[in-house]
Amino acid sequence: MHLFNTSEGVILSVNNKFYSIADSWDTLARKENLSDYLMEASQKAPVRASLPENMIAPIESQEIWAAGVTYYRSRTARMEESKVSGGATFYDKVYDADRPELFYKGSKRNCSPHNGLVNIRRDSTWSVPEPELTLFISPGGKIQGYTIGNDMSARDIEGENPLYLPQAKLYARSVSLGPSIWITDKPIPSATGITMRIFRDKKEVFHGKSGVAEIKRRFEDLIKYLFEEYDFPEGVFLLTGTGVVPPDEFTLQPDDVVNIEIDGIGKLVNTVSYK
Repeated sequence: MHLFNTSEGVILSVNNKFYSIADSWDTLARKENLSDYLMEASQKAPVRASLPENMIAPIESQEIWAAGVTYYRSRTARMEESKVSGGATFYDKVYDADRPELFYKGSKRNCSPHNGLVNIRRDSTWSVPEPELTLFISPGGKIQGYTIGNDMSARDIEGENPLYLPQAKLYARSVSLGPSIWITDKPIPSATGITMRIFRDKKEVFHGKSGVAEIKRRFEDLIKYLFEEYDFPEGVFLLTGTGVVPPDEFTLQPDDVVNIEIDGIGKLVNTVSYK
């Protein structure tokens, strides 16, 4: 099942059929057994011929958080970008620590939809997208489904000083989610692949792959720390880190197009812009 947030309301896709769901997005996000609820709701929901052309991001009142240094590749990249500032060892230590790196990535206000714009900072000269499997989590801490996340990052700002991480990660249109949420009560297969392609003037300038099996940390452990001393009454999204990092000499430019695909979930496409 795939759940879409649209200007015409919430739409559920089951076996290539589309159903209009009467509940609001936030009402559904608060469910603790969303898969079962939606299967039952689809039996009574009106059938649609298709999806609207312009979908909105699959988020309303939820917060977006992210986990860092969950792949060996991201550990290496973060150490490399921070070695001049003396912060490289921080990432080595957090990769092996029990406590993960978790940071606030934003909300609906700075989240772009599929086919929407994502920004690079004007005060950055080294910006990249980060393709990430993203968990859709209930208020009770249960994984209700999965979507695709694009974690836009200013690597030079973060590398200058690890304390600049919020500025490197959180700004206008610095994250994208979509196009839908794959709703399932089963764990995502470890063989699930993640692919990112970047196009400039319609020519591919980067192509990288990774997979869910490369993630070091268990999702349950990430969720445990995320919910420690905090709660999410409307549910929460958690980006789980990236194993696809463009080479150090690469930086995004306006009008670049970023394609991120995750097996079983779909494709998220964004065009790069300035604010």
